[in-house]
Amino acid sequence: MNKIVVLSVVITALAFGAVAQERTAVNNAGAARMLLGRHRLSLQWVSWDYFGLATVTNRRGAYSIRGEQKGRGRGNMDLLKIDGVVTSIDAKAFNFRGTIITRVSHINGGKPCTRDGEFTFKITGKRRYWRLQQMDNPCEPVTDYVDIYFR
Repeated sequence: MNKIVVLSVVITALAFGAVAQERTAVNNAGAARMLLGRHRLSLQWVSWDYFGLATVTNRRGAYSIRGEQKGRGRGNMDLLKIDGVVTSIDAKAFNFRGTIITRVSHINGGKPCTRDGEFTFKITGKRRYWRLQQMDNPCEPVTDYVDIYFR
């Protein structure tokens, strides 16, 4: 009986350890402070006038991001969703592992387009936002500008 209890505790500990998020590699503390918090979020096909919201949180050194932008107006089903973990933060970029979902009425037949994997958001020039560097939409030959704006 004791062996079963001990084995159960070990398995539970291993299971929780396996799902625990690794710490984010913070290579620039100022950039990490700038990234943390709430930001406007946009995909040009949804709107550059009405932004969504992305929130970056830090839990025990592990940064994560979650956000959404929805189209406005009756029957408008366009959207952008982002959800995942920030794996590294540098002075002008951050890397993200997770999911980006876009749905735009005139792209991919209006069906959701899901991207899973590693992505880079980067600041270029004097822009006041990080832009997704993997801009090619995998579901149709168009370019998606996914932007996360400075606070």
